[in-house]
Amino acid sequence: MADPQELRLGTRGSQLALWQAHTVAERIAAAGGPPCRIVIITTSGDRLQEAALSNAGGKRLFVKEIEDALLAGDIDLAVHSSKDMPVVLADGLTVAAVLPREQPLDVIVLPVTAHTRALSTIGDLVTHLGQSPSIGTSSVRRIAQLSRLFSCAHFKPIRGNLDTRLRKLDAGGYDGIVLAAAGLRRLGFASRISYTLPATACVPAPGQGIVAIEIRANDEDTRARVAGIDDAAANAELTAERAVVAALGGGCQTPIGALATVKDDETIEIAAIVVALDGSRAVRKQAVGPRREAAALGTSVGAQLLADGAAEILAEASRHQSPTVTHPS
Repeated sequence: MADPQELRLGTRGSQLALWQAHTVAERIAAAGGPPCRIVIITTSGDRLQEAALSNAGGKRLFVKEIEDALLAGDIDLAVHSSKDMPVVLADGLTVAAVLPREQPLDVIVLPVTAHTRALSTIGDLVTHLGQSPSIGTSSVRRIAQLSRLFSCAHFKPIRGNLDTRLRKLDAGGYDGIVLAAAGLRRLGFASRISYTLPATACVPAPGQGIVAIEIRANDEDTRARVAGIDDAAANAELTAERAVVAALGGGCQTPIGALATVKDDETIEIAAIVVALDGSRAVRKQAVGPRREAAALGTSVGAQLLADGAAEILAEASRHQSPTVTHPS
């Protein structure tokens, strides 16, 4: 018989975060686990929207207060978009399970009034937008890669929840914006996707499209309750991608893309890229290996990137970028 004790589930309060939290709660209940009480926690990243990430605490800015509540025992589990988690978790915490992965790629969204002819290729997209469009994104990874497609693009920051960003786009502030396909699909905005960027053009952020469940490492009761909803394929993909970032020493707002794909029960493939902020240089690597060795494969790919010049690109990016804190998308 399932333990009826309530689980306290910590989350940010954004539209997407709440979708993730409620989905995890529903899956735990469907697997015979206890009900979850959603605990909304405002993070520093929700409050600070102008400070530089590098000066204000890095990626942990979006999870710090939630992880602090987890370590203090105020909540039993935390739910995050895994791409927003730092590669090194706070001491005493671990990712215990992940949900099945949604579409991991980035997409271009055009204003609702834009010409709607089919955009089926990169060439169609470039022809439609021209070489100097105004593109809404604050991600240095996206800017670095899209600079290679749009040589004179004007990249402008865009903030707020998903519906807020779409309103800003439709009001004429941008020729197009870049978002994660996963968020649009999960929140019912899939029809707004104008063009899905292939990984050959824009390698997504490590962990994009994966919802992660974080617990205290020594909390075996909660670990057992969430184990039944873990998706093994997505977990292997996340493990490989985070291993790439760890090998590169990647922190917040770095121009690193990584995408692992489980091919079958035995095999996993990973593609990764490190790009100069202006798009002038890029180092790419691909590898295929045993699925059970996902972490080692990711580490190996990261080491190959470093050997081929990624360290210099990342050092230069660290010296020159001055990112602003924005809501993850």
